[in-house]
Amino acid sequence: MPNPKHRHSRSRRDKRRANDYAALATLATCPMTGQPHLFHRAYWFEGKMYYKGKVVIDTQA
Repeated sequence: MPNPKHRHSRSRRDKRRANDYAALATLATCPMTGQPHLFHRAYWFEGKMYYKGKVVIDTQA
């Protein structure tokens, strides 16, 4: 069984342990489409990409 040769710092230990308590990502609802999406992420809906309630890319031209 491998054992550590040197001691790890408290901050390094705590950074590793912090991942055990990561919460599920919260969802936002778009005011234009009413679709749920991740915060600070663009998303596709009916051939258009929305971000912050605005159309960013429109493939239906």
